[in-house]
Amino acid sequence: MDDTDATLLRLLEENSRTPSLEMAAMLGLPVENVEERIRALQVSGVVRRFTAIVDRARTDEAGVAAIIELKVSPERDHGYDRVAERISRFEEVRSVRLITGTYDLHVIVEGGDMQEIARFVSEHIAPMERIRETATHIIMKSYKENGTLLLPPREGGGERQPFSF
Repeated sequence: MDDTDATLLRLLEENSRTPSLEMAAMLGLPVENVEERIRALQVSGVVRRFTAIVDRARTDEAGVAAIIELKVSPERDHGYDRVAERISRFEEVRSVRLITGTYDLHVIVEGGDMQEIARFVSEHIAPMERIRETATHIIMKSYKENGTLLLPPREGGGERQPFSF
């Protein structure tokens, strides 16, 4: 992977639906080269899939999301990997990350309501071998997801960021 691939990845992360022709112009490459690079990034597993960022608050879809922090006893020769892989296989789980700090794993889950989340944690996560402690936080509102603001535009035009020297 070279600097051009790194730039292409940033463009794809920003908006994976940007037309190849437009990305080619930004990168100064032929369209065929951009499309070939994207295919190579997919084949190598660097790009896993393309997805949309959905503002759930603007849909009629019911549901709740939660962050579950876990203290885990690492396994000899495997650390946290086997526990994280097992947790990752649950349909309710959206992401699993190894983190630093008080807890070891950061898990984001989705369910129909708070009781469903509580049941999932108490029946599937907390009883797992090597799980020492759980802390569950219900997500009340999302303001930004994967770099995308979910706030409605302010009246009067564009978003201004604070500026100082």
